[in-house]
Amino acid sequence: MTSHAVKKPLSSRRTGALGGSARIPGDKSISHRSVLFGGIASGRTSITGLLEGEDVLNSIAAIRAFGAVARKQDDAWLIDGVGNGALLAPREALDFGNSGTGCRLFMGLLGTYDFTSSFVGDPSLSGRPMNRVLDPLRLMGCQVVSQAEGGRLPITLHGAREANPIVYRVPVPSAQVKSAVLLAGLNAPGITTVIEPVMTRDHTEKMLKGFGAQIAVETDPAGVRTISLSGQGSLSGQPIAVPGDPSSAAFPIVAALIAPGSDITVLNMLMNPARTGLILTLQEMGGDIHILATRNEGGEEVADLRIRHSELTGVAVPPERAPSMIDEYPVLAVAAAFAKGETLMQGLDELRVKESDRLAAVARGLEANQVPCEEGPDWLRVTGRPDGKGLGGGTVRTHLDHRIAMAFLVMGLASEKPVSVDDASPIATSFPEFEGLMTALGAQFGA
Repeated sequence: MTSHAVKKPLSSRRTGALGGSARIPGDKSISHRSVLFGGIASGRTSITGLLEGEDVLNSIAAIRAFGAVARKQDDAWLIDGVGNGALLAPREALDFGNSGTGCRLFMGLLGTYDFTSSFVGDPSLSGRPMNRVLDPLRLMGCQVVSQAEGGRLPITLHGAREANPIVYRVPVPSAQVKSAVLLAGLNAPGITTVIEPVMTRDHTEKMLKGFGAQIAVETDPAGVRTISLSGQGSLSGQPIAVPGDPSSAAFPIVAALIAPGSDITVLNMLMNPARTGLILTLQEMGGDIHILATRNEGGEEVADLRIRHSELTGVAVPPERAPSMIDEYPVLAVAAAFAKGETLMQGLDELRVKESDRLAAVARGLEANQVPCEEGPDWLRVTGRPDGKGLGGGTVRTHLDHRIAMAFLVMGLASEKPVSVDDASPIATSFPEFEGLMTALGAQFGA
């Protein structure tokens, strides 16, 4: 089973202005889906810009396990898929390491096949509940053969001989649950429908359409989305260019805003409206973020961003914005630590079931570095210190969470005292280039 057995303590310190340009690695959500859809499509899918972090590499291993061929040639990944409905039963358990996205999407995909498949992960992933995916799969006829207590990994599934198409209203905003049900519907006869009261990232819907699936999306006046998918159709391989990941770009963006004198440009960032909640929030706080050269690539809007150091002011972030920035709250909390006044973040219950209890981990990290904060069941209030005086000096427990590690390493670039994290090794799951990219912009890290 994947684990980060060798810890990598790391610290960061105030080093002055950041400058230059950075090309962010490929978006993790789109990378996972590109690999998965390439694996089940007929013909070849060519992917450029793929994020080669551990999470995505585990998804590549998973498609190979059900019969697809995947190899890298020059700067592209070439995937020869097996065709929808023609997946082979994996011979061994699928190990998704730290990746909740990969695990839940593949559970959905394999959960309607008449064979047995098993799912394992590292200690962090094994602590995350999977019932929100298992519940709709059961409705479609999938049998949960075995599971750890509370619907946790390791989990073994056996799909129905003929899956039931369902109408499923997603109980909480979750792109992973929505996607898992749609993927299960690919191998079910008839129409599978997902009703989404609050819009979440829509990469799955866009990619299904791009690969040739019969899918329709309707949005009513109240913003409720109804997604209908015709099952057992054919998918065809496609060329895909993966844009830069907004969740990864968040770290150099916040670093430039809080480090005095900084002026950086982030290139080729995904600007899907379902993913840009952090940019909107930072602009509301007074962040000097200019969006440049907006363009469309592969059905997604991308742009370059220029970010300069700014005097930030605390704001109240509405709970309905959470789905568009759920992974960015740890680094937003760091930005709030350098803002004038209070920043209130609401609607954060989803952070309790991420790679760690991210809400608690952020609060403890802030407290360890002298940042006043209050934590509630689904909210966090941070009182900032614009000049960074008195901040820092603590060691943050990351709990195997890559985003906690990166967020607090960003904090150390502007705080009066250095900030340390107990383990930076999980960063490799989503952003293996983080340390080198930030160093090239002027950051300094040390053991």
